Amino acid sequence: LNLPEPELVGASAGTADRALADRCAAGMLGRGYHREGERWDRLEEELRIIAGHGFAGYFLTVAEVAAQARRLGVRVAARGSGVGSLVTHLLGISPVDPVAHGLVMERFLSEHRSALPDIDLDVESARRLEVYQAVRERFGADRVATLAVYKTYRARGAIEVVARARGMAPDRAARLGKAFPHIRAKDVRAALAELPELREVAAEDHGRLWELVEALDELPFEAAMHPCGLLVSDAALVRRTPMAPTTVENIAMSQFDKEDIEDTGHPKIDVIGVRMQSALAHAAAEIERVTGEPVDLDDPAQVPPDDRATYDLISSGDTLGTFQLESPGQRELVRNLRPRSFDDLALDISLFRPGPVAANMVDPLIKARDGRSVTRYAHRDLRKILAETEGQVVYHEQVIEIMRVMTDCDRGTADEARRALSVPERQGRVRAWFADRARGRGYSVQVVRDVWKTLENFGSFGFAKAHAAAFAQPAYQSSWLKAHRMAALLAGLLTHDPGMYHKRVLAADARRHGVPLLLPDVNRSQVAHIIELVSGKWGVRIGLAQVRGITEAESGRIVTGQPYASVEDFWQRARPSRPLAERLARVGALSAFGSRRELLLKVAELHRAGRGAGGSAAGQLPMTDTGSTEGAVDTCSEAEGDGIDSAADAVTGLPAMDASEQLAAELDVLGMDISHHLLDEHRSLLADIGATPAADLAGLRHGSTVLVAGVKVATQTPPIRSGKRVIFATLDDPTGLSDLAFFEDSHGRCAHTVFHSSLLLVRGTLTRRPPRAFSITGTAAWNLAELIDLYREGGPAAVADRLTRADSTPRRSAPRRTLTQPNGFALHPWADLQPPGAPASAGLPALDALDGRSFHHASPGSAG
Repeated sequence: LNLPEPELVGASAGTADRALADRCAAGMLGRGYHREGERWDRLEEELRIIAGHGFAGYFLTVAEVAAQARRLGVRVAARGSGVGSLVTHLLGISPVDPVAHGLVMERFLSEHRSALPDIDLDVESARRLEVYQAVRERFGADRVATLAVYKTYRARGAIEVVARARGMAPDRAARLGKAFPHIRAKDVRAALAELPELREVAAEDHGRLWELVEALDELPFEAAMHPCGLLVSDAALVRRTPMAPTTVENIAMSQFDKEDIEDTGHPKIDVIGVRMQSALAHAAAEIERVTGEPVDLDDPAQVPPDDRATYDLISSGDTLGTFQLESPGQRELVRNLRPRSFDDLALDISLFRPGPVAANMVDPLIKARDGRSVTRYAHRDLRKILAETEGQVVYHEQVIEIMRVMTDCDRGTADEARRALSVPERQGRVRAWFADRARGRGYSVQVVRDVWKTLENFGSFGFAKAHAAAFAQPAYQSSWLKAHRMAALLAGLLTHDPGMYHKRVLAADARRHGVPLLLPDVNRSQVAHIIELVSGKWGVRIGLAQVRGITEAESGRIVTGQPYASVEDFWQRARPSRPLAERLARVGALSAFGSRRELLLKVAELHRAGRGAGGSAAGQLPMTDTGSTEGAVDTCSEAEGDGIDSAADAVTGLPAMDASEQLAAELDVLGMDISHHLLDEHRSLLADIGATPAADLAGLRHGSTVLVAGVKVATQTPPIRSGKRVIFATLDDPTGLSDLAFFEDSHGRCAHTVFHSSLLLVRGTLTRRPPRAFSITGTAAWNLAELIDLYREGGPAAVADRLTRADSTPRRSAPRRTLTQPNGFALHPWADLQPPGAPASAGLPALDALDGRSFHHASPGSAG
């Protein structure tokens, strides 16, 4: 292995094993484990395995990288199977105690595996490059480099490139590419033939475009810096790998990618930027800023691991904004599973995976936990192994233990057998070995058959509990913050945007929880979102960085110059461009100096005064059209449509912007509805057509037909065991979220509308799923923005006529083609696709101003 010289990681030539053992012994003392004999035995065994492979230097190197991050004050934690190692815990690489949570090292490393395992590090995304620089300074520029990643053509990029090469206008080519899901380029014509949401594109004549697009499939077009792969080697690194410069100062890039580098003997360390870690760090920093007390989310004394309020929040499904627990499926799962411990959280995260879902393991496990069924074990020896999962095999670690107990082998051999389960050519030999050893141990033929069937069906599709434990840590920490410091969590989430939902969904959730949301203010706002005390409650002040088009230099000048005495003072010292000043005035950030309309006029006057003097009053060159007509009508290029022109002849007495205009300004300038919900002003329409608010759905009977309306905030098409394609969508209304499912028989009617509309009205049937879950099966969908236009023009009768009119859109039946997975389950060829389409906002002025920006998340997977 080409590792840094021993002296750089606290060792000397030939003493890395001793140095590692000493560091671990110190960790045992520091964590209070030194009186536990079983831990010392486990540590000795792990050190023996590490020394046998010569990997001590690698562990010390990763520990030093993690230490460099911590010296910067950056949150860092291991992820992956390495969390199962006591050594990584004692070195401070992982905060999770593997002994307390039943994790085993052999899932990560054993004496039977000679390949170097990966220890991946999660760090704050906003400070990942700082960690790179610190590692470079610690080890030297000639020992540190990033890896390369070679980007290849997929459908969207290939379509845009080919279309432009064939003479299509760039904007039209971009729209054509975005009409498609995220799929392989070679699948373009199949998608056109089978996906109903592409029917309009399929009807167009594009000649040989699709043929040329498919010919580009997987061809490389760009080399870029790998998003997380870092090489830390000895001083000869630059002589062993070709280097290229990067846009990051002082950081070079190896031209090898992650597959090639493994053949050169260079261990890579994945330093993964995680936005939730940045959000957690921001929340903790805000709490310390306003209280003066440091907050360490990893300290059990400050964040108790058994906090009842936190688990109550999780169990209620109130998990928007939390790590790993906020998707519609997860909100349903936590309501049913009702986690009450860290291990329950790990179980929840593990169950929400394709393997357990496809194997139909979730429902039996929940029934057993609720006492609605009796847990049975194939043999009493498996009770201890499977008790925490109610007899279901969920974790890789359980497969390893079952193999070990029933065959009397060591865990390393058991893990090798587990790995072989995913290789069809090896399954037969493993089955013969398992049956022979188990029968020799006295297990009956029937027990051996039953256990083998379970292992064969699921062993290769499970999830390592070590992975789940690594994710459970920030899941719990973010949930604790939501339960006790929601404003601080929201400030972090809005600043770093880590989740699956648009920021406006988090803002709406905060309003429902009584968290005040404060518009930007040039005298109070910082660049990032901060917390502020409002009438005894902690609220969130929207940061200047949220303002559309603002630059770092502009936001920095505004903050540096605070406070300002007048709009003229702000204009002179902050030196904003005219468009920025107008946006700030429209959204209320200058309201301390007057009404919004008056301020827009003042900004125009200041701009003209500066232009008349040969430049702006702030010394800027004018950025607007100097040939525009002089006069009061030329007051606000950014304020078009807000009613200012009609009152431009007088500075005083201008009417205030109404709620609709203010909302339009917020959506345009901030991309969020802050003062009130986007649909608040359309409550009369929703009431007239009988739409049910999300908050009232829980009280309806099974089988009820409902109309639900809202802003589309998520669409997903995950794989399901039936092999059919199901479109899941989530709508947000002023009272909460509605989760919808559209099955294949509705796709011809609904898919195009669901994927291409930002606002939806859906008719469906409410379905209850014991014990505590419910959802809506969609049967019809309309673009709510179009209905809003109809309501304005013709009232309730016009909308009712549209809702009762038969849909004349040609229907396309869903394909019956499926892919068969190795475990025998079917997979729809278009499952887990990120849905296509730009949002349609016609009919709603507030949305029209967004110019194509959407409010929803879509699953990022690809076919196959």
